[in-house]
Amino acid sequence: MSASELPLSRRVGPSPEPQRPAHPDIDTWRPATVGDVDELLAFHADVARADHPEWIETRDEVMEAFEVSHIDPARDTMLGIDRGGRILASGSVVVPTGRETLVRAIAFGAVRPEARARGIGRALLGWQLERARERLAAFDDALPGWIIAYAEERAPDAGALLERAGLPQRRHFFTLGRDVSLPIESIAPRTDDVDLVPWAAEWTESTRLARNEAFADHWGSQSTAPETWSRIVGGEQFAPSLSFVAVEHGAAGDRVVGFVLALRNEGDWAGQGFSSSYVQLVGVVRERRGRGIAQGLLARHLEACRDEGLDQSILDVDAESPTGALGLYEGLGYVVANTHHSHVLEY
Repeated sequence: MSASELPLSRRVGPSPEPQRPAHPDIDTWRPATVGDVDELLAFHADVARADHPEWIETRDEVMEAFEVSHIDPARDTMLGIDRGGRILASGSVVVPTGRETLVRAIAFGAVRPEARARGIGRALLGWQLERARERLAAFDDALPGWIIAYAEERAPDAGALLERAGLPQRRHFFTLGRDVSLPIESIAPRTDDVDLVPWAAEWTESTRLARNEAFADHWGSQSTAPETWSRIVGGEQFAPSLSFVAVEHGAAGDRVVGFVLALRNEGDWAGQGFSSSYVQLVGVVRERRGRGIAQGLLARHLEACRDEGLDQSILDVDAESPTGALGLYEGLGYVVANTHHSHVLEY
């Protein structure tokens, strides 16, 4: 049996219970609770001003750790609190439910800007890696296991910390923006049995299935479960008026074969210096690609942004996407604004 055929638990090896970090500037290390949400929002706002001023975590995103079944906040989150009761560091480890070809343990974490360069981030990351290994070691699947973390190119110290901890840089992603005051060309799909229609709740499950199919060949992607999907299309920032789906009409009934789902987070606008939407998901199922469906959906989205008086549409893209997404977006007038990187430790 080759190493890759061994159960993931054997490849990871013994994984004892993670020990809480230790650092002289931290009075208390403990899991996060719902009572920390307001302070966590203030913490993330400080981090955003230093590392990514054009976007900030929302209350929905902070609350996710306490509301979804695949996160145990008592074991999957960690806060570093100073003697004055202020959060100086926050970290979590999330293992999403989709595990068709890969088991992912994703580490999210940050340190308040004024508390950096003291070793707090290193202590927090040590706990995250122990917890991530413990989570991966619980699976007996003969699947790859990845510990994944992300770093903004504008925050090179974070990337360097991950590299030193054994998580090499694996992939880079671009954030792109498109000025919607520039001309927008209406684009019709090159097929007669697909219509582009505004988002409606009736398409919720069909769009989830289309998302899972469309992203099956994307790097590191796994399926999205109904629980997670309901947060995507039911969140406070979801913008139905800026979202569109491509509906195929067939003998078996109608189904979604393409989608552009957008958010409208006014909390981001001050840091951006302009109003915007954020395209959270865009995709087309494999057999329908190359027919102008994605371009048509995005054109409808851009027109809707313009009609609502927004300044820009923003999205993120894998720079090496197998679908050629970067070229598609650039062809529609999107331009690169920022870069961030994924770092991966593989088992």
